[in-house]
Formats: sequence, C-alpha cells, structure tokens
Amino acid sequence: MKFLDFCAGIGGGRTGLTKNNLSCVGYSEIDKNAIFTYNTMYGKNEENFGDLTKINPSALPDFDLLICGFPCQTFSIVGKREGFNDIRGMVIFSIAEILKQKNVSYFILENVKGLVNHNKGETINKIVTILSDIGYNVSYTVLNSIDYGIPHMRERVYFVGIKKEIDNGKFHWPIKVECSDISQYFDENNNTILSADDKTFQKYINNKYNYGKFDLQEILKTDNLVLDTRQSDLRLYKNKVPTLRTGRHGILYVKDGQLHKINGYEGLKLQGFSDEYIKKVRSAKINNNRLLSQAGNAMTVNVIESIGKELLKCVEV
Repeated sequence: MKFLDFCAGIGGGRTGLTKNNLSCVGYSEIDKNAIFTYNTMYGKNEENFGDLTKINPSALPDFDLLICGFPCQTFSIVGKREGFNDIRGMVIFSIAEILKQKNVSYFILENVKGLVNHNKGETINKIVTILSDIGYNVSYTVLNSIDYGIPHMRERVYFVGIKKEIDNGKFHWPIKVECSDISQYFDENNNTILSADDKTFQKYINNKYNYGKFDLQEILKTDNLVLDTRQSDLRLYKNKVPTLRTGRHGILYVKDGQLHKINGYEGLKLQGFSDEYIKKVRSAKINNNRLLSQAGNAMTVNVIESIGKELLKCVEV
C-alpha cells in the first residue's frame, strides 16, 4: 500500500506507517524548519507538494491512504477556539477534496483532544459529515500515547475513514499495551542541567502556588522523577512525562541528584522515533529548542503504528 503524508511535520505519522511496511510516495509541509528535519530523517527523494490548501489533486501520484495531522491551533483549548471561523480550520475541506478527487481508500487524521468538545461537539460532527458525504465510513476516538508503550501522556483525537464500498467492518481501535520504563528515554549525553540553586528556579519553587509544598532535597533523591514547571504550579510525575507541545520547554527530570531539562532528542524518543532517526538529527546539529518544539508538534509513532496495524486488517487480500 502507498500513502501520502500531509501536514507532515517531521514525519511521526510516516514513521508509524512505514513500520507496517507501507510505502510513502510524497509529503506536504510548509514549515521550512520541519522540512529540513524531515529531509534529514528520510532523505530528499520524495516530492514535497507544499501547501495542502493549494494542491491540485490531479498533480498528486496515486495512493491508497492519506495521513494528516491537520492544524490544531483553531481547535485547541490553548487557542481562541475559533474553529471554522479561522482559515486554518478550513484545511479539512482541502483534505476532503483530495480524498474525493484521488478516490483514496483509507485515511487517518489526527488533532487535539479539544476538538471533540469544540463548539459543543458541532465542529467534530461537521467534520464527520463532510467526510461521510464524500463516501467514507468514519470513526473517531481519543487515544493516549502512554497506552501504546510510550511514557508520554499525550491525548489526541484520531479519525479513521474507509470507503463505504470496501469497508468490511473489521476495523477496531488498537488495544492498550504496557508502558515501558521511562529511564530508557533519557539521553545519557544530556548536559542541559538546571542548578537547584538557580535564582529563577528558586523564585519559582517559592512562589505563592508552590511555597511550602515541596522539599527540593527529597525531590533530588528520586531518580527519573519528572517535574513539570507549569506557568504557576509545579507538578511531579513518576514514570511518565506530561504532553510535549510546541514551545513547552519547562519539563525537567532528576538524574544522579541533578535536574536535567528534557532535550530535543529525548522529545523525539518520547514520540516513538527510533535511535536511527535520532542519530541522523544529531549529525545535522539541529537547534535543540527547535527540535523539542518539532517533537511536541509530531504524531506519536507508536500510536500511528498501532492504528495502521488494525487498519491493514480491513484490506481484502
């Protein structure tokens, strides 16, 4: 089976599908930094078709499956939640047009969990209606990356569509698997250490939200304890990391009595990227903060791999 990787980012969806032996025939991405990382990981052989909203479907190669992490800014609880009133929310219509014109058999879409309740559920119902009207049976659910082997609490809504005339009713959402130990995800070469005596950190730990709640010396005794330095209060986690997001760089962990900031390579691993890809981006010396942001914007490889595996059961041999 062939697929095309839309709104590709750095290719988390691509990697999940290729782990199921599907073949990528091209991608669509407009962010130049994401494109550089994508090319670093996968090479420059596939054509980048650019802005999804400007693509002429007839210019695309034939493919069986469309995967797209379509823009989430308009639906996220972090944003203004303008939904279809924001031009970025209109990408779904471009997706639908490509699906229709190319007669694509299957699709996998991903977005933020907040889409489920956006506009009291009207937005997601409209999306399902748009896709159903062009000939697909559509199902969606919220999955958490931590339930698919990755110690990363990342809830996202996933859509799977199958052309009605070929749907054999065999698709089921993947079952949960045990989460692996978080220590496997930390970079032994991570030298981004935050001193416990750092004035900014001390001011934070003693602000009105955190004062008297934490014993820093006890915290530093607990290896692999994760600290989420949120805008106000500090939150602690054992064997799991809170959601990585673009621009969220305040996640720390304890190792050998020191506080380490999660770096971009660890962010990639917490999104399911293998050491093979991490080695490539290390060689390219991509800016750490940029890489961490890109990891925060990626699909979780393990989740897409699991969905893809279930979807393949629906393909008639």
